Amino acid sequence: VQLQAFGGGLAQAGGSLRLSCTTSGFSFDEYAIGWFRQAPGKEREGVGCISKNDGGPHYPDSVKGRFTISSDNTKNPVYLQMNSLTPGDTGLYTCARIEAFRIGYYCFIDNFYDHWGQGTLVTVSS
Repeated sequence: VQLQAFGGGLAQAGGSLRLSCTTSGFSFDEYAIGWFRQAPGKEREGVGCISKNDGGPHYPDSVKGRFTISSDNTKNPVYLQMNSLTPGDTGLYTCARIEAFRIGYYCFIDNFYDHWGQGTLVTVSS
């Protein structure tokens, strides 16, 4: 099982970035994908998740309306489109895998994700 997030970089406030998550070794029929970020000195935060069959994606209020997770029928890659970026969006972003049946309750809870990709750094300047 492998996941890898990439596409981070430097953006100005108000700008956009698109991250990608590539995966291998498991089926999207059984697993869903979540995106998380961790800012320096802060706890990891879920920014969204997507599953093949649950009617999502789902987003927390902190990014709703600005971030969009998409994929081609939940195939590789899974994208995280981030618009209207603010310095508060700065952090290490990564994607992770969760069993699909858990996603309705645990989308934003990192303890239920069992495989993680290496992160990609997003820095938003003011």
